[in-house]
Amino acid sequence: MTEEGFAMTVLLTMLVILALATAVLAGNSLRQVQQYQRGVVLRFGRLLPNVREPGLRVIVPFVDKMIKVSRRTVVLDIPAQSAITRDNVSIGVDAVVYFRVDDVVKSVINVENYVQATSQVARTSLRSVIGRADLDTLLSDREQINGELKAVIDTPTEDWGIRIDRVEVKDISLPEGMRRSMSRQAEAERERRARVIAADAELRASTKLAAAAQAMSATPGALQLRLLQTVADVATEKNSTLVMPFPVEMLRFFEHATGIDQASKPAEAPPEQRTAPPAELEPPAAPPRAATTDLRADPESAR
Repeated sequence: MTEEGFAMTVLLTMLVILALATAVLAGNSLRQVQQYQRGVVLRFGRLLPNVREPGLRVIVPFVDKMIKVSRRTVVLDIPAQSAITRDNVSIGVDAVVYFRVDDVVKSVINVENYVQATSQVARTSLRSVIGRADLDTLLSDREQINGELKAVIDTPTEDWGIRIDRVEVKDISLPEGMRRSMSRQAEAERERRARVIAADAELRASTKLAAAAQAMSATPGALQLRLLQTVADVATEKNSTLVMPFPVEMLRFFEHATGIDQASKPAEAPPEQRTAPPAELEPPAAPPRAATTDLRADPESAR
């Protein structure tokens, strides 16, 4: 091999090594940041003030370290937590938390794992809020519980650069005995409403019937027409038995007339009492008297 060939080989080798080194340096110095991400750069462990925006960014290889943080909304599912309400009822409550990173620098510097930290804060806050509320409030006013949960969770996570968008209580598990009690209570409430509605309907119907009776009493022919209409309605049903109403006033008229006839006749004794003479009553027999000795008549015998 000539000197020129040897020099050419060395030159090609150096070029290859330089190309490989350039590729390695380029690979370590170029970072791609997605649209939903932000980059935080640490140089020798020290935070650089500028946050890397989306796009292809250049850093110093083997010196800088870029941490990419997603700013999309994270859906965090909180498993069922056992808690006791203020009125001493044991229940299980699960919820869901929607949050996102608002400050990428705080989420990297102030907390190690912001997702796990937010999950633990949400669990403890859920048990705390449930313990301060009544069972009726939990079942009827979900908006108030959700707002209070959001405020409680958002307070400690603000230092981590996390913003809580919303918190929703998904399900409340009640004991079986409490479910039966609530079912009986709801049934009793529905029955009470039904009775109130029926009583109100009866009151209105009685008012209308009283007005109708007053109108018919003013016009006697109206009552007769109503009677004929009732008979016609009964006849259309093809019944074998036809019930004809009889006016009560007519019965009272006959009763009054019968009482007048009986009062006009003189009261006479029966024939047996007129012919039979009165029986003579014998005096009652005197009760038997016991034999007694008159002590006053014979004082000597008394002695």
